[in-house]
Amino acid sequence: MDGSKRMIKNSDHTSIIMNKQDIDRTLLRISHEIIEKNKGVENLSIIGIQTRGEFLAKRISENIYHIESLRIPVGVLDITLYRDDLKEKQPRVMMMNTEIPFQITEKKILLIDDVLYTGRTIRAAMDAIIDLGRPKCIQLFVLIDRGHREFPIRADYVGKNVPTSHREIIKVKLEEIDQVDRVEILKQDNKDHIISND
Repeated sequence: MDGSKRMIKNSDHTSIIMNKQDIDRTLLRISHEIIEKNKGVENLSIIGIQTRGEFLAKRISENIYHIESLRIPVGVLDITLYRDDLKEKQPRVMMMNTEIPFQITEKKILLIDDVLYTGRTIRAAMDAIIDLGRPKCIQLFVLIDRGHREFPIRADYVGKNVPTSHREIIKVKLEEIDQVDRVEILKQDNKDHIISND
């Protein structure tokens, strides 16, 4: 034997927890909730967090248009430089992928992301938004809330609550970039373990 070690990975199990019809119905329901909560859509603008939040934002905007016959402006936010896990602090400048073609100040901002987990992404997004102006309020929609918050952040609109363990992975797939609409949960049975060839 050569004394080397090889890592054996235990099998993972992927389950589909939302299909295309589920996602479509959820986004339509949430669109109605947004209109009801805001008593219409006056002064409302939508910002999607890259990457999948961007496409969810555009779908919500389109739903609202079909319901209210009003176009809601949509922006795209790249929070890379606002993350608190960067090894080196970067200047607070917006990334090139951020496109917000409207004023933030005094607007109702609907922030959209695919999965809410620790809350760190949303905290970073709010920092980025506030650097651009002073919104009247920020509301949050997430397609999936999986729990395990590390910041006191709660979504105003939730597509589906999915209690998870830290070792489970939620994957949101959207047609615009994944060629399919569905939400998967990846369940890892056990930790990777080392088998020695000694």
